[in-house]
Amino acid sequence: MKPALKDQQLDDLFEAILALETKEECYSFFEDLCTVLELKSISQRYEVAVMLSNHYVYSDIVAETGASTATISRVNRSINYGSGGYEMIFKRLAEKKRSE
Repeated sequence: MKPALKDQQLDDLFEAILALETKEECYSFFEDLCTVLELKSISQRYEVAVMLSNHYVYSDIVAETGASTATISRVNRSINYGSGGYEMIFKRLAEKKRSE
């Protein structure tokens, strides 16, 4: 993580998120924490990342998600040049799926 982002408040938030145990707990916590627009924006970026990792083209992603090309480009930069968070979570989810 970039040093400018790392601080006690963010550490505390991540600890709270790590304490969540179920999808319903996530819904309750994030509904209290975020606005509907913030949650929709975050979930849209995640869906864009999933589609990019599955080699969808921008025009299909725009049509499917409603994301702007600027958002898609930003997510693509994060996938290709970021800290590896998307790759890590996609790998874990794939492993989880295989084990089920």
